[in-house]
Amino acid sequence: MTMERELLKNASKKPATLRYPSERAPPVEGVRARVTWRIEACIGCRLCAQACPAEAIEVRGNREAAEITYRLDRCIFCGECVDVCPTQAIVTTTEFELAFKNHNEMIMTFKRSKPRTGHEEGGTEEKDVTLP
Repeated sequence: MTMERELLKNASKKPATLRYPSERAPPVEGVRARVTWRIEACIGCRLCAQACPAEAIEVRGNREAAEITYRLDRCIFCGECVDVCPTQAIVTTTEFELAFKNHNEMIMTFKRSKPRTGHEEGGTEEKDVTLP
């Protein structure tokens, strides 16, 4: 009789789960998801690449000519790169559903659209380009 009572009680309640993927819950605050670069704020110090335990970040070039390659296939989403960046050029997004059909889509390159001079103030434009 106990099971029937439980079945009747739950039959009138709303389900506890969502109908994913048509219904999605918002990500929780502080979720460790994909990171991105505000490349104009990057000073090319390479601290992010040194701190990354999965070697998912490669920095080529120096200072304003720095080009960052971020490999999502290697990233363990630990957030070390975000914590170590002295200019807060690396930020965590809320994008955690990271399914790709093509492996090359998992490799992102960030580079400046034009070189900075010493008189300009860095913007927050993000350049997100997939390598061929």
